[in-house]
Order: sequence, then C-alpha cells, then structure tokens
Amino acid sequence: MPNIQLANNLRFLRTEMGMTQEEFRKIINVSRQAYSNYETNKRTPDLDTLVRISLYYGISIDDLIMKPLSSPAFYPSGVAESKASYHLTKCKETGDSIYLTEDELDFITRFRSLSEGNRQIITGFLTNSDS
Repeated sequence: MPNIQLANNLRFLRTEMGMTQEEFRKIINVSRQAYSNYETNKRTPDLDTLVRISLYYGISIDDLIMKPLSSPAFYPSGVAESKASYHLTKCKETGDSIYLTEDELDFITRFRSLSEGNRQIITGFLTNSDS
C-alpha cells in the first residue's frame, strides 16, 4: 500500500541534502526508476531499503514513514547539517548487509595497508581487549 507521507519525506530529505535522485539511488543501491517510484508514491521500498535510507539520514523508520519531516516542528532548524556517515557493503561469506561509519571504514582501509606483522599486532591487541 503506497504511503504518501513516506514519498513526501523521501523527496524532502533528498532535496535538503542537495542530491539528485541518481546520486541518492546509488547510495541505497536501487535503480533510478525504483527510487523515482518511491518519491512519486507509485511503489514502496522494501524493509532493507527503508533501513538503508533511515541509517543514511540518521532517523527512525517510524519517523521516515509516519511524520511530516518538512514540518518545522520536527526539524526546527532544518535537516541536520551533515549526512549520516554510514556506508553500505556486503559480507563476502554471507551476503548480509553491513553498515560502516566513516571511522570504521577508515580503520579497515588503514588496516589493509599495514604489513603482515603490524596486522598481527593489531589483531592481537583487539583479541586481548575482549578479556
């Protein structure tokens, strides 16, 4: 069942961030046509897509679906100044979605560039910090 409030909120949030449909559809990994249909209320995103959208904008799915986000009562000074810093990736073994913050993504990138010896040191430190 289409949700007019969701369609309005998707359009509002995307334009507040200064993004095109093409830019945002890449972030949530859907076709441009599918995303356009979300904003025009011709189609409703599946749960996984709603999770990606809500994580990106840093709001709950309930707020995304139910509340008029363009209302000054919800965002008195507009949408947050910066985008939520989550990046979507897939786990190679399971195919599950993984959401990484900017710091986590930076850590993984730096870890991969370390020598094997330094990787073992970091891995040992992380393993021992659980105790």
